[in-house]
This record gives sequence, structure tokens and C-alpha cells, in this order.
Amino acid sequence: MIKPKLWIASLLLAGVAASCDNPKQTSRVQAEEGDNRVSLADSVAEVHLDRIKLPENFRIEVWAAGVPNARSLAKSDNGVVFVGNRQGDKVFALLDEDGDGKADYRYTLAEDLTMPNGVAFRNGDLFVAEVNRVLRFRNIENSLANPNFEVVYDQYPTDKHHGWKYIAFGPDDKLYIPVGAPCNICNPEKEIYASITRIDVDADNIEPEVFAHGVRNSVGFDWHPESNELWFTDNGRDMMGDDVPDCELNHAPQKGMHFGYPFWHSGDVKDPEFGSEGRSKEDYTKPKVNLGAHVAPLGMRFYTGDMFPSDYNNTIFLAKHGSWNRSTKVGYNVSTVSLIGTDQIAEHQVFAEGWLDDESQEVWGRPVDVLQLEDGSLLVSDDMANCIYRISYQD
Repeated sequence: MIKPKLWIASLLLAGVAASCDNPKQTSRVQAEEGDNRVSLADSVAEVHLDRIKLPENFRIEVWAAGVPNARSLAKSDNGVVFVGNRQGDKVFALLDEDGDGKADYRYTLAEDLTMPNGVAFRNGDLFVAEVNRVLRFRNIENSLANPNFEVVYDQYPTDKHHGWKYIAFGPDDKLYIPVGAPCNICNPEKEIYASITRIDVDADNIEPEVFAHGVRNSVGFDWHPESNELWFTDNGRDMMGDDVPDCELNHAPQKGMHFGYPFWHSGDVKDPEFGSEGRSKEDYTKPKVNLGAHVAPLGMRFYTGDMFPSDYNNTIFLAKHGSWNRSTKVGYNVSTVSLIGTDQIAEHQVFAEGWLDDESQEVWGRPVDVLQLEDGSLLVSDDMANCIYRISYQD
């Protein structure tokens, strides 16, 4: 992986944005009129893109403004981008109908939901995860203006502490759903807590299966494009100081692995309250990368596009949402983790930064999730600036 030199990203005018990359990429879904549709033509995001540092020849622009509490992202086969909420109660669909590199319309697909953070698309249907329910919007691309959902499953725990969910379909066609620990630090009696589960959404009697144990709060995961093995982020516990323990990037090649919580953190940090209740640290799976304490890693994706230089092939892009209770703020960036082969770490480094001013400690944006578009560019959601950015590359 080439170590990129960081440059100040250029602000793009709309005309430049449309012409600098690959040919126009339009959503192949018509923007049908409806009471739930809003034009984004006049929406403006209060952002400072001139402060964002990126590797040379990369650039960033606002792809969609006016997306309240933009959280997890998913994309349909025909280019519709779906957006979940955590602090809000809505799920959105966004369309770039004319292919100018910016979303033109926002549809509100549902509201009055409970932390509908997770979104996933499969076989024409949109799936949404609330705290305790999984919803299904059938044939969503053809019903954006008149959406309806059915409840697939509603027996997940109702705890809101770490109750918001990131979801994605795995290579086994199961829907993977994390269940966070209902606390900062505790040892829950029920096996389903502090785990990543999976369900068969088409089963007559759905029963969640625990795939990974000892996972405090994962809000992002993906499968390696070659090995089809799961990688996921996990947020470390609080109240042990500014620098302990690290948040984690983990690798789960098989079912049944335990990643340490609540007994061990970041591989070798014994929990002062529950460490004595567990086994030795060697009995738990260590992180592949310790990402830093309190950086709050959320969404992550393996890059498989053609737009970025080949050195980025199969590189992990992950969003660090940033600290909330550290004396000096950290995170607030998009980082990369490059691999050797399919399971060895080459390098972990910052890819995009500038949402946090280190000197003044001013924060104006918080990256949440990343999503690769069909043309190989990368979307980044921001739940503080209420927008979605697009990062592209041109020689």
C-alpha cells in the first residue's frame, strides 16, 4: 500500500463534479412524484470541505445535503441509496436521477421508528433494523413514492443502550445483526447480548443464531471479497481513561469465536471489574488492528472499485465517528487498513481528515458509514452535518 501524501481537498463546483470522473452514473429508477418526495436541489450543507485533507488526486464534494442524521448506508441494484437514522426516526431513499454526481431527490420511506439505524438491500427488497425489529420493504425501487413495510422479526432485545443496529447480508444469504452490550461494561446473562447474530429472513420461524461472542458494540462489518470472511469494527469500553482501551478491527473467519468482552479489551487489557471472571487472554481472539481509544469506528467496507489506484484494491475503508468523552478529541476521520493476502495487516492510516481541528478542538462533522458507488467513488455519511459526501479520484 502506498503511503499517501495528504493534500487539502478541492471544493468542487457542480459542473466540475459532473465532468471530472467516469461518464455520468444515473440511478436507473425513475423519481416518481409523491408526498414523501423532496427535491434536494436547493439544499445546502454547512460544511468546510476546504479543511479536508486527502491523498493526492482525491477530491471530496457534497453528494446529498439535507439528510437529517445520516447514518448507515445501503445501495440498490439500480443505484438508489438508502439511509438510516439513529437519533432520528426515519429511513430515507436518495436518487441521483440526472447523474451529475449529486442526489436530486430524497424520499422518506418510514417515520416514527425506533432508532432505524441499519439498512440492507437484497433481491429487490429493503431491510431496516430498529432496536428490536427487522422490517422489510418489498419491491422498494418501484414503490418509493408509496412505501409499505412488513415486520420480519420483532424479538430482539428492546434495550436502547447500544441497541441501534448495523445490518448486512453475508455470503451465506443470512442477515447479520449485532446486539450490543446493554451497558458500558457488564456481563449480561443472556447469550444474545454483546454478539453478532444472523437470521434467515425467509424462514417460517426465525430464530437468531449467535455468530460471534464478546463483541461490545459493532456498528460496521463487511466480508473480504476473496475469502468471504467477516471483518468488523468494535467500540471499546469507556471510563478507563483517555488512552485505554483501544477500539478494534476484528476478523471472524468462522462461527463461535469470542472476542473478549467484558473480560479483556483490545487483546491484552484486563477489565478491572470483570477480568477475573473470564479466562486467560490467550483464550480469546485478539483484534487484527487496535484502532485507538475512543475513536468510535463505525461503518466499514472493502474497496472493490476501479476508480481508485490499484493499491486500494481490497483495502478496508472505515469511518471513525470520533470521541465523545475524551479530554482531547480523537477520531473524526476516514481511515484505511490495507492487507497482505486476505488476513494479514499491512498498514492502518488516516485517509481523510479535517472534520476535527486538533488545535481548537472544534468539530463540524462526524463520519458514520462508507459506501462504494457503481463508478468506484466512495460515499461517506455524516450525522452531524446531515449530509453525504462523495470522494472520487482523477489522475
